[in-house]
Amino acid sequence: MTARNVVMICVDQWRGDALSAAGHPVVRTPYLDQLASQGTRFSRAYSATPTCVPARVALMTGQSQERHGRVGYRDGVTFQEAHPVTLPGTLRDAGYQTQAIGKLHVYPERSRIGFDDVRLHDGYLHFARRRQQRDLREVDDYLPWLQSQAGSSPVADYTDNGLNCNSVVARPWDKPEAQHPTNWVVTEAISWLYRRDPTTPFFLYLSFHRPHAPLDPPQWAFDQYVGMPRTDPVVGDWTSAYDEFRNDGAHDTVIGRLDAETHHRAKAGYYGHLSHIDQQVNRFLDTLAEFGLREDTVVLFTSDHGDMLGDHDMYRKGQPYEGSTHVPLLISAPEGPRGQVIDDVVELRDLMPTVLDLAGVPIPETVDGRSLAPHLRGETVSEWREHLHGEHVLLGQSLQWVTDGKRKYVWMSAHGDEQFFDLEADPQETRNLVADPARADEVRRWRQKLLDDLRDREEGYVDAGQLVPGRPVVTELQRPIWSQRHGRAQ
Repeated sequence: MTARNVVMICVDQWRGDALSAAGHPVVRTPYLDQLASQGTRFSRAYSATPTCVPARVALMTGQSQERHGRVGYRDGVTFQEAHPVTLPGTLRDAGYQTQAIGKLHVYPERSRIGFDDVRLHDGYLHFARRRQQRDLREVDDYLPWLQSQAGSSPVADYTDNGLNCNSVVARPWDKPEAQHPTNWVVTEAISWLYRRDPTTPFFLYLSFHRPHAPLDPPQWAFDQYVGMPRTDPVVGDWTSAYDEFRNDGAHDTVIGRLDAETHHRAKAGYYGHLSHIDQQVNRFLDTLAEFGLREDTVVLFTSDHGDMLGDHDMYRKGQPYEGSTHVPLLISAPEGPRGQVIDDVVELRDLMPTVLDLAGVPIPETVDGRSLAPHLRGETVSEWREHLHGEHVLLGQSLQWVTDGKRKYVWMSAHGDEQFFDLEADPQETRNLVADPARADEVRRWRQKLLDDLRDREEGYVDAGQLVPGRPVVTELQRPIWSQRHGRAQ
């Protein structure tokens, strides 16, 4: 199955359960549902390092965190030096025209990381804003475009509505919908279709900043959900493990309870972004069809990570729970079964080898993800990964987890707290079964999986066959490793 063109659509902070095709009780995403019906939906797709920077490294390099070394969030790491072999670079070297539009979140911000060209909008990045001292033309193409629009001000900014980029405060977009960053990505993409080189295949990366905060969808999209019934957040029996980190009532809290109205409006703003993106994706795909390109193009839709959205009194991302780690993954290829759902555990690292496989381009030896192309062909895939190891440095500790999409074991490095969840019986992770005598053997087996994954790590999380709490944590490994003992599908 060889495809001529590839469009990869990446959104920021979209939960894996937030598709109507996945059975969400409130969210409606009819156009993404149609995309799923035209190809394959992977129901157990994960982001192993669920914040923007390390997740996007996995996406662009095809590597696990054990190999790329980014196990936490830190800006200012020169991307091309740390990660010289990338998906767009490999495709470019194979003769593809490569274009990125939207969010890259790399440093320096104008690094092309293998793309022929980048039209950039990373959203509000504190690191860039403070360094550029508000002259953002060097690091943002959307802002000068916004300021040039009819009726706009030469000092207009996407922060004019006063919302914070990590805040749960929600309100509708304050400018014409056509000027929203979500629309801008698609407007730029359609413009690029006219300018592309028609003699070469293309790789187009469309990267939306939303549904990441600010929670400012267009009025119609906000209104679509603000009238939904109010529901209390799902809270597990284990949330006291995070009591020392609670910041109840704060607009940018990571751990904490919000008042009912703020929580409800935050969900309306977040869900509104999903419906808005759904329609703009459809706008682009319809245009792609009008150009006569849709039937010859692989389309992938995914996210860098999810959003806790109040589950267990948590917001934002970086946590080891499903709201943060589970992401959507839809792939529509010109050939293969339609409407299939695959339950194997897959991860962002698998997308680079998948795209290269579909494009007929050799997969570099630097890649340790695994191609999903056999799944897309409807083949029976044996010896797939038995489990996935994920982690992230957050709240001054490393939050470690292993899962097969049916069970999950969590270990918190600060004090050695453990959790064990039966995701089949309890998909919302409300019951910690680690102390259940009936689960003792299961817990022991899953703990051993994490021990095996961590035993060579420089932080010293494993000593004498035991997990060791209290070790200093790092956001980048100095000695990234890739263990051959698990093969390429680590």
